[in-house]
Amino acid sequence: MKVLVLGGHGKVALLLAPLLAARGDDVTSVIRNPEHTGDVTAAGATPLVLDVESADEAALRDAVAGYDAVVWSAGAGGGSAERTYAVDRDAAIRTMDAAAAAGVRRFVMVSWIGSTPDHGISPDDSFFAYADAKLAADDHLRATALDWTILGPGTLTLGEPTGEITLDPEGKGEVSRADVAAVIAASLEDDRTVGRFIRFGGGDTPIAEALAA
Repeated sequence: MKVLVLGGHGKVALLLAPLLAARGDDVTSVIRNPEHTGDVTAAGATPLVLDVESADEAALRDAVAGYDAVVWSAGAGGGSAERTYAVDRDAAIRTMDAAAAAGVRRFVMVSWIGSTPDHGISPDDSFFAYADAKLAADDHLRATALDWTILGPGTLTLGEPTGEITLDPEGKGEVSRADVAAVIAASLEDDRTVGRFIRFGGGDTPIAEALAA
């Protein structure tokens, strides 16, 4: 499989690339900073320097053309609400539309566990822009004809991979970034994840078994 990963220098993406490369996938990771090319190459992916925040749909269509799947793992990483909307909502939506226009069917979105209309985040909360932007992007993806999967991990940790998760966990659903990467990789291989919003946290069910449930 040829896979394009957006947000290629993020912690999850750098853990995902070697998993995909190890099973024979051809991975390209999109990064904004050319100084990060060495890290991406070391992870087993081919770096592609492109600023998704400023790239229009035509540039994104050129970037995704020819791939079997797109993984959106990019994000503004906090900061201003304006930039959060620009990346987590607008750039994500442009990438979905670009994938559809380029004939790329498979699209995996890394979202968050609370991405529902009743997420409960107050507009006065600094986290609201992220929650609102992600929900808008997720809703747009659901409305496309793409073979989409939306992954909603809980609070991310730097823990070691366990290979096990729990679906729809109670509380914050803490889960290691390494296990999130493994869930992305497994989702790309399992067509039963198409058309699903999968909320998960750390747990005791093997990832493949949990996704098949």
